[in-house]
Amino acid sequence: MNNLDIHTPLLAIETFLSGKGWISEEERVEHIEKPGEGNMNVVLRIQTNVRSFILKQSRPYVQKYQQIAAPLERIGVEHEFYRTLEDARLSNHFPAILNYDAQDHILQLQDLGQCDDMSYVYEKGTIATGTLVKLVAILIEIHQSDAPQNFPDNAVLRQLNHQHIFVLPFFMDNGFELDTVQEGLQALSLPYKKDWALAAQVTEIGKRYLSKGSVLLHGDYYPGSWMTQKDQLYVLDPEFSFLGFAEFDVGVLAAHCILASMKEEYLDMVLDHYPKTIDRTLTAQIAGIEIMRRLIGLAQLPLNRTIEEKQYLLQKAHQMILG
Repeated sequence: MNNLDIHTPLLAIETFLSGKGWISEEERVEHIEKPGEGNMNVVLRIQTNVRSFILKQSRPYVQKYQQIAAPLERIGVEHEFYRTLEDARLSNHFPAILNYDAQDHILQLQDLGQCDDMSYVYEKGTIATGTLVKLVAILIEIHQSDAPQNFPDNAVLRQLNHQHIFVLPFFMDNGFELDTVQEGLQALSLPYKKDWALAAQVTEIGKRYLSKGSVLLHGDYYPGSWMTQKDQLYVLDPEFSFLGFAEFDVGVLAAHCILASMKEEYLDMVLDHYPKTIDRTLTAQIAGIEIMRRLIGLAQLPLNRTIEEKQYLLQKAHQMILG
């Protein structure tokens, strides 16, 4: 496997791409940069004398947390997700696939230009209604797509995600030093780690997450995966994709609206724009679990909240899970 990164010499990248036939004989690699901070994979913007494009390559670990092992095959899942949707009505919300090499676990994608991810909503404290409606509409199209039943089950990555969503945040000795995130957060988390009714409910929902469903999911539908460029909205990073239940994606979307705004009514706003077939109770439970794991789990957000505000959010999330 040929590993590329920001420090790879330009000539080496050029030789690599030329050998695969991914650039023409006239193309010369002139510049390489990071288009943003990737969490899971190495992501590079390659500029040649002709064009620019994105290279995305997986490693046997999480790029941001390299002590955490992760399956190399996740880049293949991302490729299958984009391929499934490339003829759909919402294909203009995703980058086009240019090339894919399974052996080197590398994907060449259209460069969408200078985009900003929507993590700014945590500071702004709100999501515009028009943007929210568009995000739900994209999600509906993903869920209603004609995904093949042999779509990759993504079992290894899903097991890793399961641990960080449904298990570790609620486990007493999980090794997370929450007071290094914010003083007092560790003590704030303790009642929820001792709540057996909460643990039982979260465990049951976690089992469903691990079981195969029939709906194509994005799998990580939150502001870090949403990119904007002027009025255009893109959805990236579907390496957590699998066939599951729609409430998972919808609940995660609602959770991040609530985390950003401190307003529980965003749950109803999201659900009101989604088809009535959805289980509202299960969606609320997923939202509650996502809120809790983002506050007391490893995958922290750029969330500037007081300890009192986090206490309020945890209490609301607890109610959403247990009713």
